[in-house]
Amino acid sequence: MCEGRIHSTESFGSVDGPGVRFLIFLQGCRLRCRYCHNADTWLTDGGVLMSADELLDKAERCRPYWGKTGGITVSGGEPLLQIDFLLDLFRKAKRRGINTCIDTAGQPFTREEPFFSKFEELCTLCDLFLVDIKHIDPAAHKSLTGAFNGNILDMLRYLSDIGKPVWIRHVLVPGVTDDDEALRKTREFIDTLKNVEKIEVLPYHSMGAYKWKELGLSYALEGTQPPAADRIKNANDILNGLI
Repeated sequence: MCEGRIHSTESFGSVDGPGVRFLIFLQGCRLRCRYCHNADTWLTDGGVLMSADELLDKAERCRPYWGKTGGITVSGGEPLLQIDFLLDLFRKAKRRGINTCIDTAGQPFTREEPFFSKFEELCTLCDLFLVDIKHIDPAAHKSLTGAFNGNILDMLRYLSDIGKPVWIRHVLVPGVTDDDEALRKTREFIDTLKNVEKIEVLPYHSMGAYKWKELGLSYALEGTQPPAADRIKNANDILNGLI
């Protein structure tokens, strides 16, 4: 039986995909984003082992609240690190008629095997991808997350090529990801994609900083304040092609 390492679940998510959704947070992530509010999901050997059927049985208790557009969203951590479990989960979700969504940063993506064939199948089972573009510049992305972004942008190109619906997300951090030039370059990249249904600006917050301290880590953005309302509007306008 295939089991996944599960960090936690939430019954009534309203901001991670359409409608009301059951959220499944998988354990494990290779990125080390300086603003991460789930640093306790980084370790790949943490969490609780659960089967797909256990999770789906739990999710379906909330099904009366989903309406026509709700379902399950798998986040993390980085869900693509557990792609075999994701495939089992989504195959079984589809048999139950459940709408499926993945919230991913795309870091594990590669066109090499065996990952790529599994990803191709996953795309047939996933109704929507929520994808973070953390920074469009490769060097700035490396400074922000610890990894370059070439394969992440390649994943977005592939999803565009196959017409898989995507919502783009961008965490707006003052002095880090709110540069107008970088935002415009991000918009230029989005303009090359044919499948983007929505673009969301997520204002930075430090509510997860306490987790860094509990893990004995120094919080990388100590003292950084949330973006002002005018900067949030500015980013929204640029990324949505309004200015």
